[in-house]
Amino acid sequence: MIQRTFSIIKPDATERNLEGEILSRLQKSGLRVVAMKKIHMSRAQAEGFYHVHKERPFFGSLCDFMCSGPVVCSVLEGEDAIAKYRELMGATNPANAAEGTLRKDFAVSLEANSVHGSDAPETAAFEIGYFFNALEITG
Repeated sequence: MIQRTFSIIKPDATERNLEGEILSRLQKSGLRVVAMKKIHMSRAQAEGFYHVHKERPFFGSLCDFMCSGPVVCSVLEGEDAIAKYRELMGATNPANAAEGTLRKDFAVSLEANSVHGSDAPETAAFEIGYFFNALEITG
Protein backbone atom coordinates (compact mmCIF):
# COMPACT_ATOMS: atom_id res chain seq x y z
CA MET A 1 0.00 0.00 0.00
CA ILE A 2 1.33 3.42 -0.96
CA GLN A 3 1.60 5.64 2.14
CA ARG A 4 2.96 8.97 3.19
CA THR A 5 5.06 9.55 6.26
CA PHE A 6 6.78 12.52 7.85
CA SER A 7 10.51 12.98 8.39
CA ILE A 8 12.68 15.48 10.20
CA ILE A 9 16.42 15.68 9.75
CA LYS A 10 17.32 17.04 13.18
CA PRO A 11 19.70 19.88 14.18
CA ASP A 12 22.61 17.56 14.99
CA ALA A 13 22.56 16.26 11.40
CA THR A 14 22.02 19.63 9.70
CA GLU A 15 24.89 21.07 11.76
CA ARG A 16 27.14 18.39 10.25
CA ASN A 17 25.77 19.01 6.73
CA LEU A 18 24.30 15.49 6.42
CA GLU A 19 21.02 16.45 4.73
CA GLY A 20 22.09 15.30 1.26
CA GLU A 21 23.47 11.98 2.42
CA ILE A 22 20.36 11.21 4.48
CA LEU A 23 17.99 12.23 1.67
CA SER A 24 19.99 10.13 -0.81
CA ARG A 25 19.62 7.07 1.41
CA LEU A 26 15.87 7.69 1.71
CA GLN A 27 15.51 7.87 -2.06
CA LYS A 28 17.71 4.82 -2.65
CA SER A 29 15.41 2.87 -0.33
CA GLY A 30 12.48 3.57 -2.66
CA LEU A 31 10.92 6.49 -0.80
CA ARG A 32 10.02 9.60 -2.78
CA VAL A 33 10.28 13.11 -1.34
CA VAL A 34 6.96 14.78 -2.19
CA ALA A 35 7.46 17.88 -0.01
CA MET A 36 10.44 19.40 1.75
CA LYS A 37 11.45 22.55 3.61
CA LYS A 38 14.27 23.70 5.84
CA ILE A 39 13.16 25.69 8.87
CA HIS A 40 14.44 26.87 12.21
CA MET A 41 11.70 25.71 14.58
CA SER A 42 10.52 28.15 17.24
CA ARG A 43 10.06 26.99 20.82
CA ALA A 44 6.28 27.22 20.34
CA GLN A 45 6.46 25.06 17.20
CA ALA A 46 8.58 22.44 18.96
CA GLU A 47 6.23 22.35 21.96
CA GLY A 48 3.19 22.02 19.71
CA PHE A 49 4.78 19.29 17.63
CA TYR A 50 5.88 17.26 20.66
CA HIS A 51 2.76 18.00 22.77
CA VAL A 52 2.15 14.26 23.27
CA HIS A 53 5.33 14.19 25.38
CA LYS A 54 4.46 17.26 27.49
CA GLU A 55 4.34 15.31 30.76
CA ARG A 56 7.52 13.34 30.08
CA PRO A 57 10.75 14.36 31.85
CA PHE A 58 12.62 14.86 28.55
CA PHE A 59 10.05 17.28 27.04
CA GLY A 60 11.96 20.48 27.86
CA SER A 61 15.34 19.28 26.67
CA LEU A 62 13.80 17.78 23.52
CA CYS A 63 12.15 21.10 22.65
CA ASP A 64 15.38 22.98 23.43
CA PHE A 65 17.30 20.64 21.12
CA MET A 66 14.79 20.83 18.28
CA CYS A 67 15.00 24.64 18.20
CA SER A 68 18.79 24.73 18.57
CA GLY A 69 19.35 24.82 14.81
CA PRO A 70 17.72 24.28 11.43
CA VAL A 71 15.83 21.09 10.58
CA VAL A 72 14.71 19.62 7.26
CA CYS A 73 11.07 18.54 7.26
CA SER A 74 9.83 16.30 4.48
CA VAL A 75 6.93 14.18 3.39
CA LEU A 76 7.97 10.80 2.08
CA GLU A 77 5.83 8.57 -0.11
CA GLY A 78 6.18 4.94 -1.03
CA GLU A 79 5.12 1.36 -0.49
CA ASP A 80 4.56 0.92 3.28
CA ALA A 81 6.43 4.21 3.78
CA ILE A 82 5.93 4.36 7.56
CA ALA A 83 7.42 0.93 8.26
CA LYS A 84 10.11 1.33 5.60
CA TYR A 85 11.30 4.65 7.02
CA ARG A 86 11.21 3.41 10.62
CA GLU A 87 13.36 0.44 9.61
CA LEU A 88 15.77 2.73 7.79
CA MET A 89 15.97 5.06 10.82
CA GLY A 90 16.81 2.32 13.31
CA ALA A 91 16.12 2.19 17.05
CA THR A 92 15.59 5.49 18.88
CA ASN A 93 18.68 4.80 20.96
CA PRO A 94 21.56 4.66 18.47
CA ALA A 95 23.38 2.20 20.73
CA ASN A 96 20.57 -0.27 19.98
CA ALA A 97 20.20 0.58 16.28
CA ALA A 98 21.08 -2.00 13.64
CA GLU A 99 24.18 -1.58 11.51
CA GLY A 100 23.55 0.49 8.40
CA THR A 101 20.59 2.44 9.82
CA LEU A 102 20.54 6.22 9.85
CA ARG A 103 20.72 6.46 13.63
CA LYS A 104 23.56 3.93 13.90
CA ASP A 105 25.53 5.78 11.24
CA PHE A 106 24.78 9.42 12.13
CA ALA A 107 23.32 9.86 15.65
CA VAL A 108 25.34 11.65 18.31
CA SER A 109 23.22 10.55 21.31
CA LEU A 110 19.77 9.32 22.31
CA GLU A 111 18.33 12.85 21.98
CA ALA A 112 20.54 14.00 19.09
CA ASN A 113 19.66 10.94 17.02
CA SER A 114 19.65 12.76 13.65
CA VAL A 115 16.18 11.84 12.34
CA HIS A 116 12.54 11.67 13.34
CA GLY A 117 9.80 9.68 11.63
CA SER A 118 6.11 9.07 12.13
CA ASP A 119 5.19 5.86 13.94
CA ALA A 120 1.63 5.32 12.64
CA PRO A 121 -0.77 6.59 9.96
CA GLU A 122 -2.56 8.85 12.45
CA THR A 123 0.72 10.33 13.65
CA ALA A 124 1.88 10.85 10.06
CA ALA A 125 -1.35 12.71 9.22
CA PHE A 126 -0.91 15.05 12.22
CA GLU A 127 2.81 15.61 11.62
CA ILE A 128 2.47 16.25 7.88
CA GLY A 129 -0.39 18.69 8.51
CA TYR A 130 1.60 20.45 11.24
CA PHE A 131 4.32 21.58 8.81
CA PHE A 132 2.77 21.36 5.32
CA ASN A 133 -0.45 22.42 3.62
CA ALA A 134 -1.93 20.44 0.74
CA LEU A 135 -0.57 22.88 -1.88
CA GLU A 136 3.01 22.19 -0.74
CA ILE A 137 2.78 18.43 -1.32
CA THR A 138 3.34 17.16 -4.84
CA GLY A 139 2.21 13.75 -5.98
